[in-house]
Amino acid sequence: MYNLLVTAQYGAWDGGFYEYDKSRFLEYTNESIASALKELSDSHIENLKSYPCLFAYEGGDSEVRIGYLTSIKERGRSLLIEFKFDHDIKPIPFIKIFPIATLLDIRGWEMNRTHWAVKDEDLFQRLRDQGILELDKQTKVIKQEFPISEKSSNPKVTKVQGFIGKVLGLEQTDGYEVFYRGHSNKKKYKLEPSLFRKDEEGNYLYKDNEHILYRELLVSNSADFQSDVYTLDSLVRMQHYSLPTRLLDITSNPLIALYFACKSSINDDGEVIVFSMKRRDIKYFDSDVASCIANLARLPQSEKESISFSDIGFNEQAPIKRLLHFIREEKPFFEASIVPDDLRKIICVKGKQSNDRISSQSGAFLLFGLDAVFDEEGTSELKVSRITVANKEEILKELDLLNINESTVFPYIENSARYVADKFKFSKSMQPFTKSGD
Repeated sequence: MYNLLVTAQYGAWDGGFYEYDKSRFLEYTNESIASALKELSDSHIENLKSYPCLFAYEGGDSEVRIGYLTSIKERGRSLLIEFKFDHDIKPIPFIKIFPIATLLDIRGWEMNRTHWAVKDEDLFQRLRDQGILELDKQTKVIKQEFPISEKSSNPKVTKVQGFIGKVLGLEQTDGYEVFYRGHSNKKKYKLEPSLFRKDEEGNYLYKDNEHILYRELLVSNSADFQSDVYTLDSLVRMQHYSLPTRLLDITSNPLIALYFACKSSINDDGEVIVFSMKRRDIKYFDSDVASCIANLARLPQSEKESISFSDIGFNEQAPIKRLLHFIREEKPFFEASIVPDDLRKIICVKGKQSNDRISSQSGAFLLFGLDAVFDEEGTSELKVSRITVANKEEILKELDLLNINESTVFPYIENSARYVADKFKFSKSMQPFTKSGD
C-alpha cells in the first residue's frame, strides 16, 4: 500500500505540510479501499501514516519524493497533512516512474489532477524490481494493514415496530426538521449523489460529462421539460428519470427510507440515515443559492475546475460570468454577484411536487455544490445518525401491510401491475389443502 499525493502548486512539497480539499481524497482509488476509508477514524489515520508516500507534481515533468505522513487532521472541508521525506532516498525524476505507471496503479490523466490516492501496490518492491531503487537500499519498515471498515455501533432493527421505536426515540430539537434516506448496503453506499459515483477502480463514471448529460436529455425529451422554470426543476425531473445528477434523494417519511433500505441486497445489512437540520437552513425551489449550485450542471468540467475561490475578482472570472448568464436566464434580475462559498455548499432543497413519485415518497433533496463532499459523521449544521436494518424480507412483508410497497412508492401503472402480478402469482404453498373427493 502507498499514498500517491499530487498537486499543481509547485513548491508545495517544500514546506512540510499541505492542505487537500476533501473532494480530492481517494480519487483514483479502488472502491474497496475508498469504502473502508469513508469514515476517517483514528485507526485509519494510523494506517495511512504507515504507508509510504509518493509526492509528485501535476504534469509529471519534475522529480518525485518519497516519505511518510506524520499527521492528518480534518479541517472543515479540508484535510491538513504534515509529512517528512526519506532523506536516504534521493529525488526520482518522474520520467523514470512513467514506464511503470501501470504497475504502480497510476492511471491515464491521473498526473494531470491534484488529488490524494491510496494504492494497493508495494511501492518499494516495484521500484526495486525496476532498478529505480537500489536493491540494498534500506527503507523504513512499519506494519501496514489493508483498511477495513469500522465495526458499527449503530442500533440494529429487524422489525418495523422496532424501527419506529428507534425513530421516535431519537432526540428532536425545536426549530429542526428531520429527513431520512435508505441504503440497501451499509458498507457499499456513501452519502453522495449519483453524479459523483465511481467504478470499482475509483474512476468517476459521469462527473466529467455532467453538462453533456444535462443537454442530451433536454434535446431528446424536450416536451417533458417545457413546464420547468428553473434549472433545479429540470434536475429534479432528470433525477426522477434516473439520470445521474448532483441531487441526493431524501424523504420526510421514515417508512419510505426503510423500504429503500430493504428493497434490494436482501442478504446485506442496510441502513437508514437520519438527517436533522435547522428549519431556517432549508431552501425551496426558487432559492438563489439553489439556482447558483444547480446551474453548475451546465458548465463544462474544465470550466468548473478552473474556478478560483479567492474573494478577489471572483465574479470577474470567465466561468463565473457564464454561470451568471445561466442564472439570469431563469432570474433576469439576479444581481451579478455570487458568494464564493455558496457554490461549494450542500443544501437541503424542497422542490416542487411535480410528479407522483416525489409526492408519494415525501421527497426532498440534498443539492451538492462544486466538489462538495458530505461528512459521513455529519456536521454542526447537519446532524446525522444511523439505524442498521436486517431481516429485510420480513420487514418488507410488514411494510406491505402498512401499504408501503412498489405500487405505492413508485406509483405508475407498470409498477402497480408488476406488484399485483407478483402478489397473486400461483404458488403451491398458497393452495388450500383439500381431501380427495371434496
